[in-house]
Amino acid sequence: QVQLVESGGGLVQPGGSLRLSCAASGSIASIKTMGWYRQTPGKQRELVAMIESGGRTYYADSTKGRFTISGDNAKKTVTIQMNSLKPEDTAVYYCNADPRFLGVVVAGPPFNYWGQGTQVIVSS
Repeated sequence: QVQLVESGGGLVQPGGSLRLSCAASGSIASIKTMGWYRQTPGKQRELVAMIESGGRTYYADSTKGRFTISGDNAKKTVTIQMNSLKPEDTAVYYCNADPRFLGVVVAGPPFNYWGQGTQVIVSS
């Protein structure tokens, strides 16, 4: 099993920035990809950004140019820097870890390793 602990999040004004971090523990040797999903009430959890152990990244179209994902493969940590935040970025953000490579992760449903979720509110 893999446990994920998130930090960061909170309230920020439109145009502001936030950083979310996540650290994995447990059976981390199996992890190949880590990243973030987000969810708002009544909607499905959506992929925000992912990073593979080799450094390849994926961003949802809505976050390209504003969000930057980075990771430490040895420590199995992942960070997302979110800039130019918009009210529509408001959501609960969940860290995710996956034993599959990026191409498979993006194409299919997420693997069931989740953090507890952290709230991001973008509002004036």
